[in-house]
Amino acid sequence: MLQKTTFVVATALALFLPTTALANNFEYNYLEVRTTVSPQSSGIELSNYFTENSHFILRGDSRFSSDWDLAGGVGFNGPFGNFVDIYGQALIHQIREQGFSDSKDSTDIEISLGARAWLAPQLEGAIRLGKLAEHSIFIVGLRFHSTDQLSIAVESRNAGIWGPQLGLGVRFTY
Repeated sequence: MLQKTTFVVATALALFLPTTALANNFEYNYLEVRTTVSPQSSGIELSNYFTENSHFILRGDSRFSSDWDLAGGVGFNGPFGNFVDIYGQALIHQIREQGFSDSKDSTDIEISLGARAWLAPQLEGAIRLGKLAEHSIFIVGLRFHSTDQLSIAVESRNAGIWGPQLGLGVRFTY
């Protein structure tokens, strides 16, 4: 049954995506600054196109206690209809976790998939699911686009290493 369902979904995507893959519904050239609570951390993310449907990603987050999560890699993006983009990321993370006695360094791979959708003319909803080593990634949020170049976001984030957090972010597109 699962093989039939997979075949039907893959065939439907193959038939409908070529007619809708004309232009992205969202911008992937951006610089984002964010902060989170519980636990508190701050981060910065940079995304830049290298083709129309793929982009480079650099990201750094820290709780400012001799710890960090640095990541870099590639992402893909493409429209799915007139109001939704599907995107994915493959990143390499260099993580330093501050422990009680000493710090622990690791290098891990993140694979994630997500979707961004226009819910109203200036309101975007987004979801991203994935894995970072043995940790799950689940990020869901809303983003208000005040102008074409500036947007603000509120997110519920579990980006893998620090557990669930509430995040606020500002994104500058260029």
